[in-house]
Amino acid sequence: MSKTILIVEDDLMLLNLMTIYFKKAGFQVVTAVSGTEAIDMFHQAAPCFIILDLMIPDRSGEEVCQYIRETHQSEVPIIIVTAKIHEQERIKGLNMGADDYVTKPFSPDELVARVETVLRRAGHFCQKVQFGDLVLKPRKHEIWKGTRKLQLTSSEFAILKELMLHPNQVLSREQLVQTLYPLHEKEVFERTIDVHVKNIREKISLGDDSLFGLQTVRGVGYKFVHKEKPF
Repeated sequence: MSKTILIVEDDLMLLNLMTIYFKKAGFQVVTAVSGTEAIDMFHQAAPCFIILDLMIPDRSGEEVCQYIRETHQSEVPIIIVTAKIHEQERIKGLNMGADDYVTKPFSPDELVARVETVLRRAGHFCQKVQFGDLVLKPRKHEIWKGTRKLQLTSSEFAILKELMLHPNQVLSREQLVQTLYPLHEKEVFERTIDVHVKNIREKISLGDDSLFGLQTVRGVGYKFVHKEKPF
């Protein structure tokens, strides 16, 4: 699965160098040289990772990071790359929501390694999962069936996402309740899961020729079944 990374850097030589290294590591790279362009590319490309220089034109890296974390409320991993070396600057960047902080000059190989380490922790966050014409885009918080985006509630999305990420595995109703409310901040009856699954089935509009389906496992829960591997 292709991983899209957004590199925000106004030093064109350094930008080209990082682009080469990340492409070599198997990433799809999109770039921006200013804060405004960074926000535009964030929306257009839906990257699963961002390399962000703090000292960029028109809108600072701090503003971009704040927009992504607070205004857009995105959890996309961010590594800040900057020439600022003071400890307080690093602390400020991490407090803004950055996942890591790299000071220039740096080793491109080390930067790639750091990104891959963060992505391993992020799991399926940036991956597209597809079964037939059903496509899960976790980063965009979207599920498509062909050319139609499914209009799911947040609970329906969370349940279908969890089932699609564990194909052909039985997930109990209790597991799915935990997916919706991991901290038990709400009392949820397991039969509520049945209602959500019923609604999901109706919205997906499964036919007899479908390559996938939601199967009820009597007395246990549900599983997402498919007739071909995801691609």
